[in-house]
Amino acid sequence: MIEFKNVNKEYPDGTKALTDFSLQINNGELVTLIGPSGCGKTTTMKMINRLIEPTSGSVYINNKDVQDYNIHELRWNIGYVLQEIALFPHMTIEENIAVVPEMKKWKRKDIRKRVSELLNMVGLDPNIYQKRMPRELSGGEQQRIGVIRALAADPDIILMDEPFSALDPISKEQLQHDIRSLQKEIQKTIVFVTHDMDEALALGDKVCLMKDGRVVQIDPPQSLILNPKTDFVKDFIGERKSPWQTAIDVIADRSGKQVLRKKDVDQHEFAETGMFMISDEDHTFIGAMKDGKQIDSEILANDMPLYKATEVIQSSDQEIFPVVKNQQLIGTLSNRNIVSFLKTKTKVENGVIQK
Repeated sequence: MIEFKNVNKEYPDGTKALTDFSLQINNGELVTLIGPSGCGKTTTMKMINRLIEPTSGSVYINNKDVQDYNIHELRWNIGYVLQEIALFPHMTIEENIAVVPEMKKWKRKDIRKRVSELLNMVGLDPNIYQKRMPRELSGGEQQRIGVIRALAADPDIILMDEPFSALDPISKEQLQHDIRSLQKEIQKTIVFVTHDMDEALALGDKVCLMKDGRVVQIDPPQSLILNPKTDFVKDFIGERKSPWQTAIDVIADRSGKQVLRKKDVDQHEFAETGMFMISDEDHTFIGAMKDGKQIDSEILANDMPLYKATEVIQSSDQEIFPVVKNQQLIGTLSNRNIVSFLKTKTKVENGVIQK
């Protein structure tokens, strides 16, 4: 979908923002770009919609060099969300969302339908919000409008440049949750720049960690945590991430010991005591079985942080929980798994637990 090939960017003052930079972002992925200040992450993102041009090398979208696109059509088909929300203050919320569809000459009834659809998507009642002015909204509500305005013309690509960094922690966490939920629904290709490691790990299908204009490591969040390739990666992740904020698919038991295949359940009588998860041959989660009988089961999303999963576990009589990603059973979680994980994250010296 998006590919950087041997891209270099040097500014007139001699500053090198990117050096021999190569990166591939697949269709439908949410990739977070993170690294120290000045590592080139915002420059990278702005090359996608040609706000910054490379000194050498090429950027491709769908195997076509971005230089070969009409620049206006290119930008119309790429949503852009900034830290500075930049809603037009003299326009209503409906008018703000409608800007690009109107430029693309959508029919008025289609625009109205799209505005209502998007407001509902982020939990803002169209009957209440569409006629309001930006000044009548909270910071979190304004940022939601900024996000759905970028989605208004149904672009294939969304660029997000530190969109939540100015928000309070509660609004920020809620919007991160909204983005994760939205992405499951809309399946857009999203490039998300952040300076917050927890945010990068929480949101990204893949995390691209950069330094000095180069990719140091790009991996799914849990691979980055468990298998840092360099000391820089290890140090950068470091103590920024509390064990309680770790996504549970890092902790989940993937051995399959508590998993049964549906065909085996259909063909045999399972009288074995204990709790098991059931999946089909392509690992789609189907249900659970306890002491030989099928039962209803609570489900834990793979990107749920440990502290939230613990709240679910404590409020339930269930012993083992399925960890599911996009309906796929990727493992199971129990109190035993959690205790084992936390033991690896602490050490005891002279009877005192050390961080």
